[in-house]
Amino acid sequence: MISRLKYNPVASWFTEPSQPVLYDRQLVWLALGLMLFGLIMVSSASIPVAVRLVDMPFYFATRQAVYLLGATLLACIAMTIPLSKWEQLSVPSLLLSICLLVVVMFVGHSVNGAARWIPLGFFNLQPAEGAKLSLLLFISGYLVRRHGEVQEKIRGFIKPLGVLILLAVLLLTQPDLGSVIVMFVTTIGMLFIAGAKLWQFVSLMAGGLASIAVLIIAEPYRLRRVTSFLDPWQDPFGSGYQLTQSLMAFGRGGWWGQGLGNSVQKLEYLPEAHTDFVVAVLAEELGLIGVSVLLLMVFALAFKALMIGRRCLEAEQMFGGFLASGIGIWIAFQALVNVGAASGMIPTKGLTLPLVSYGGSSLFIMATAVALVIRVDYEYRLQTSQAHQRIRSNDERESERE
Repeated sequence: MISRLKYNPVASWFTEPSQPVLYDRQLVWLALGLMLFGLIMVSSASIPVAVRLVDMPFYFATRQAVYLLGATLLACIAMTIPLSKWEQLSVPSLLLSICLLVVVMFVGHSVNGAARWIPLGFFNLQPAEGAKLSLLLFISGYLVRRHGEVQEKIRGFIKPLGVLILLAVLLLTQPDLGSVIVMFVTTIGMLFIAGAKLWQFVSLMAGGLASIAVLIIAEPYRLRRVTSFLDPWQDPFGSGYQLTQSLMAFGRGGWWGQGLGNSVQKLEYLPEAHTDFVVAVLAEELGLIGVSVLLLMVFALAFKALMIGRRCLEAEQMFGGFLASGIGIWIAFQALVNVGAASGMIPTKGLTLPLVSYGGSSLFIMATAVALVIRVDYEYRLQTSQAHQRIRSNDERESERE
């Protein structure tokens, strides 16, 4: 009996440890789990608006499923491209993003007063999402080329900020302050990891916060968002409507929620229920426990990206290390802003929840970003494995000589 089990492939799958692999399986499962989580919640949250707009309950759910397939295919392609090629493409991808941001100024499709999308027929392309990834690629390549200059000279610190300012100006014409804030935080995070001096970091933080304050004060609608965030119940049917409805969803959810599909706020009460405020529907249907599980998955994904980046930097794989670290900061901060806005902790910014919210552009770019982290980890493990094999071979040759 034992001998039969020994050669039984099914039994050996359960009884024998798995072979070492050259990629982080937990990272893959976290990303796929978040995508599936998002598909379920988008399906639940979008039914009322889909019925009202096109009289098809699962219209947005079907589109999200197609986006998921496309994002998975795009991620598989991205994982096959070596990091050296991504480093070569960092400047061209940035130039392409700048061109698309200029194009959207003239042909952009307007939604809720913001012209951020280029209509392509089957879906609307949002250049701001691609600009985030292209900026990370560019800064990662820049930090590899100018690492010493960033640490020692002020001009090395300022150069990437010029690119950030150019992208910010283009994004603010849409307007899209949320993406600018995400890019700003990610950029300063990467410069800090690269070893920029503390006074430069503090000065940049102070200047950035002052600029954001000026931008908020300069636009009445942004100022209304801030004031309504401080006291949304002062105008619950005006500027504070979206936030009050979201808070009601959180309140109704309690610990365990009302049950999947039983949200009341998604019945035309909560605007953008399947996009920016999908976490509010999640809170109402699955409660605090469901939100906590989702946040743990998102921040576990971001934490693993940061740890992969740290290992690569320690192994002198600079481009991959900076890129993985930047993607980790990006995912964590954008998730923090999305959930914080829905729960009333910060003003609303119109940012999606990574890998969860409805939308083709966000899903494609986020899936590609996760694929890049997997590629970074793969090349790190491959190099480490080859180094261990060389050491083992040298030891064997030395032992044979003895």
